[in-house]
Amino acid sequence: MNFRTDLAIERQEYHEKEKLDGVLSSCKSEDGVKITTIEIINSQGEKLIGKPIGRYITLETEKLYKSSQVFTAVCYALSRELRDLLPSEGTVLVAGLGNEDITPDALGPKSVGKLFATRHIGSELAESLGLGELRSVAGIVPGVLGKTGIETVEIISGVVEKISPCCVIVIDALASRETARLGNTVQLCDTGVSPGSGVGNRRKGINAETLGVPVIAVGVPTVVDALTMATDVFEKAGVALPDIDLSAHRQMMVTPKEIDSLIDNASHLIAMGINTALQRGLTAREIAEIVS
Repeated sequence: MNFRTDLAIERQEYHEKEKLDGVLSSCKSEDGVKITTIEIINSQGEKLIGKPIGRYITLETEKLYKSSQVFTAVCYALSRELRDLLPSEGTVLVAGLGNEDITPDALGPKSVGKLFATRHIGSELAESLGLGELRSVAGIVPGVLGKTGIETVEIISGVVEKISPCCVIVIDALASRETARLGNTVQLCDTGVSPGSGVGNRRKGINAETLGVPVIAVGVPTVVDALTMATDVFEKAGVALPDIDLSAHRQMMVTPKEIDSLIDNASHLIAMGINTALQRGLTAREIAEIVS
């Protein structure tokens, strides 16, 4: 596999002409949103796809920032799929991974900034405000190792130990093989995440094994590495790659010129998807009014 991607669907597509033992997949369409579910069920599937055993759900659509109707459809699809992965009760900790000073990597922090955090709101206060019964939700932006000197998983595990959530949702920017998927695709999985893996800077994994509670990862691709993009262009054109060392280009990442609006829309989408999945007694409009 001569390309870098965080998307399970792109790894499966690479093997589309092969029989994939240990990999189950299904696809459906709801309100114009294509939803592909890939389940890796054994070590053979792990080896073929390059992902841990678990469930990977991909939502694909047209450009989110061009249509409010598309945005709403994806938001509700995300909420429904997320509910199927979440425990039915208990506090949920949402962690926004990434560096908020670097736009393509700011998805996690910006999403948590739009989160409806409720752990501090008692039931009596919620009732007096007309909010009904709220699910306990907490948010954290742990920063990056280069700024804090602390591994992200160490920060999150400390919070997990303190507040005892039933699960953790981690939000992170991803890398894709296809430029057309940047900003238009959402991936959910129940296997956690390795921060920085999309840009070749893999850190300690954030998963059920390291945290001791289930970990759901939500991400949107925001970058393609230059070598992956060049390789893809050459392959689609039916032209052989030049016989030269291109490894140095692995350090160059490509992102769309409209990355600012892409991140704003994607972070709003993810936050609203999480908010509506967790607070079933409130509508998306009611939540939007509260967090705005």
